[in-house]
Amino acid sequence: MMHGGGGGPGGMLHHYHDVTGKAYDPRIMARLLRYLAPHWAAVAGALVAMFLAAAANLAAPYLLKLAIDQFIARGDLGGLNRIALLTVTVFFLAYAATWQQTWLMAQVGQNILATMRAQIFRHLQRLGLNYFDTHESGVTMSRLVNDVSVINDLLSTGVVNMLSDVVMLVGIVGIMLAMDLELALLTFSVLPVMVIATVLFTSRAKVAYRETRSAIGAVAADLQETISSVRVVQSFAREDVSRQRFDAVNQRNRAANIQAVTLSSAFMPVVDLLSMVATAIVVLFGGLAVIRGDVTVGVVVAFLSYVGRFFAPIRDLSQVYTTFQAAMAGGERVFELLDEEPQVHDRPGAMEMPPIRGHVAFDHVDFAYKPGEPVLKDVCLEAQPGQTVALVGPTGAGKTSIVSLLVRFYDVSDGQITIDGVDIRDVTQASLRSQLGIVLQDPFLFSGTVSDNIRLGRPSATQEEVEEAARLVGIHDFIGRLPQGYDTPVMERGQNFSQGQRQLLSFARAIIARPRILILDEATSSVDTRTERLIQQALTVLLKNRTSFVIAHRLSTIESADQVLVIDGGRIVERGTHRELLAQRGLYHHLHSLQVGRLAEEAAAG
Repeated sequence: MMHGGGGGPGGMLHHYHDVTGKAYDPRIMARLLRYLAPHWAAVAGALVAMFLAAAANLAAPYLLKLAIDQFIARGDLGGLNRIALLTVTVFFLAYAATWQQTWLMAQVGQNILATMRAQIFRHLQRLGLNYFDTHESGVTMSRLVNDVSVINDLLSTGVVNMLSDVVMLVGIVGIMLAMDLELALLTFSVLPVMVIATVLFTSRAKVAYRETRSAIGAVAADLQETISSVRVVQSFAREDVSRQRFDAVNQRNRAANIQAVTLSSAFMPVVDLLSMVATAIVVLFGGLAVIRGDVTVGVVVAFLSYVGRFFAPIRDLSQVYTTFQAAMAGGERVFELLDEEPQVHDRPGAMEMPPIRGHVAFDHVDFAYKPGEPVLKDVCLEAQPGQTVALVGPTGAGKTSIVSLLVRFYDVSDGQITIDGVDIRDVTQASLRSQLGIVLQDPFLFSGTVSDNIRLGRPSATQEEVEEAARLVGIHDFIGRLPQGYDTPVMERGQNFSQGQRQLLSFARAIIARPRILILDEATSSVDTRTERLIQQALTVLLKNRTSFVIAHRLSTIESADQVLVIDGGRIVERGTHRELLAQRGLYHHLHSLQVGRLAEEAAAG
């Protein structure tokens, strides 16, 4: 990530925080339902299957009533056989319809899952570095993985299951009232208690399940940071501190989930208890009614079956509520990310950058990562095609910010930057960056092979061109000694290569891209003397006929630069050649003297 030191966005990383909001937000729900629109045929099929399954499940107890009252009571064996066959057919229909509903919505859910994650990933690639400067990567990963998953739970099963439960409840109530009004009203006398229990559960579940979403996000963020920094942690023997910090967020996650499980474990037995009370009411009052001759045995048996089915949708609806809770919170976070506008974007009608010759000009450029905290002030510079411009200065002076603006990782706050007379804000980012080459101080290697990493600069490059680029930077022989040569797999972040080898591979990647403008961000600061000599030899070829900006850590590497710009406090305070600046005996001379003295001390100590 490229940003300047003192004025950079350091310290702006925020901790994971959960967003508060409504249990049901129609605005978020409307946006979520748009993901179902392309799959309307499958959703319609699932809804038809759902209604068929509900109708079959509602019919089964009534068929049992008919079997008892119409055929068993009269000894009608033929009718009993027919009703038994019809009952089997209804159960088979319920099974087939439920299977079809589940299968269709599973297909829809997986398609939505893939679509939403692809959309978020594409959007993340469009966002400028300012977003990643101020957002923890672990939290972003949690949105892509966890939040999208809970949204998928709602869209793939939650909505259809909710409709199914409502249909079942309405159907059961209607059938029971139609069979016997008095017995139905007695049975439903437990509902006020059920309503109170449900309201208490859902109000507390709202807080509990939001806390679980927040806690798992914090775990993901801390885990990602810990894994990324494991070398630093081990080098400072801070494993205990790291473990304590992770244990704290892990315990918070554990406590949040235990609280949510405790609520569910308390609510479900209440539902079961009320179901048993309702069953007892049917047995008592229904039995008395049978004795009086007011109702038939079949009605009581059907009531008992409907009571058992009545409380299952209530139990399911309480779970659907928590699904809605999680999905609303997840949707709020996901849409917050998708609504994030890229700070750097192509202007309407932006043209393609013409082939670059290499004339670069900064015209009174100001820049700030945060308003009111300027990083660069009134920067003016000009580089002719083929020139090498070196940027030197104290840490945090603004050197990296200058090259970050040239690549359009950020846009200038004031002034303009032109290449061959074209304002870089008037061209597309892709057409600009495709003609630039960048080598960072900490080179990043991707998973894949050595060839894949070199070819990243130009995917169409042949194997011969890959090997030629490696020869130019002096790493071809080393690659040849690897177990699989250019097909050797690269471990995560290139951990199976030394810092110098990763740097040389990044040089080969830059060479093969054939950039017209080359940017080297302290590319030799972390390599040994022998590797530096190899890089210097490669630079002779790499810099030839290219406009180059070199952020120099070792001042000995820029003695042949056409211009040396000394940056301090966001301003260019000195400019000239290496010899001219030494003669001025200013800041450059001071930095050079300090470095020469330090190298002499290291040589004497060695």
